[in-house]
Amino acid sequence: MSVIETMIDIPAEHERNVCGQFDTYLKKIERTLHVTMIARDGEIKIIGPEKTIGQAKSVFNNLIELSKRGNTITEQNVDYALSLSFTENDGQILEIDKDIICRTISGKPVKPKTLGQKYYVDAIRKKMIVFGIGPAGTGKTYLAMAMAIQAFKNGEVGRIILTRPAIEAGEKLGFLPGDLQSKIDPYLRPLYDALYQIMGAESYLHNSEKGLIEVAPLAYMRGRTLDNAYIILDEAQNTTPAQMKMFLTRIGFGSKVIITGDQTQKDLPGGAVSGLDTALKVLKRIDDIGCCYLTSSDVVRHPLVQKIVQAYETYEQKNTPPAGRRRIRERN
Repeated sequence: MSVIETMIDIPAEHERNVCGQFDTYLKKIERTLHVTMIARDGEIKIIGPEKTIGQAKSVFNNLIELSKRGNTITEQNVDYALSLSFTENDGQILEIDKDIICRTISGKPVKPKTLGQKYYVDAIRKKMIVFGIGPAGTGKTYLAMAMAIQAFKNGEVGRIILTRPAIEAGEKLGFLPGDLQSKIDPYLRPLYDALYQIMGAESYLHNSEKGLIEVAPLAYMRGRTLDNAYIILDEAQNTTPAQMKMFLTRIGFGSKVIITGDQTQKDLPGGAVSGLDTALKVLKRIDDIGCCYLTSSDVVRHPLVQKIVQAYETYEQKNTPPAGRRRIRERN
């Protein structure tokens, strides 16, 4: 295999952002693609096999373009650009970056960062009901909140309703002090966090007092008809089939629904069936209902979180017996 070399021009103002502190991103690209990279005087020399040099050039050109658009390059950006370089979608990272949903209270753009997230956001735009399924850190709830807040600001809906089942994550918290709102707030805190970050505490409180933004446990949905609203059901894997059916039949005219959940993190009592699992089987062939499955490659938290999710996925695949063997053991 012949070894060749090529040069890439890199603007001085983008060099540190693209190469990383102490050239950490350069070294990661070198290790992954088995090339040698030398940065000097606004240029990067790449030495290696022709195929991997092409990949390295593609990765670097994409990172430079992201930097020129004002993005702070992170390790997650580098990892994702590298993973796409092994596919035919290596240019898609720039298309994904163009899709700005809204801006946070501090002015930071909220946008999908992976192909899976892009498909999820596009499905939300096209479908009336969307199921967003995936592990922790894939942006299921945050992107749904961003879409809801933007639709509310644009006048597409009259209110936002956020709900989740009030189930403890594997441990009993006992009786909580305070009034009813104080008792349910700990379960709804992740939704408040996203609201405050995107909308701002003052704007949220103002709209909440007027009843235009409602954060409530799932039990509060019974008996209601939710018209002209953006409704998000979070942690749907912790619903029962009856609760899920109750929720889905609340939807009125002019409403849009996003249901998020992680099928690997159920906190239901042992042996209980998840309403999310049942709904995905029952509703999969109905038009205007979309299902988006995000994976560990869509995790946008710290890179270590992605490795943890992948490790658990591998462990669970190895230790989950085939259905046939399980049924035989149960009969015995």
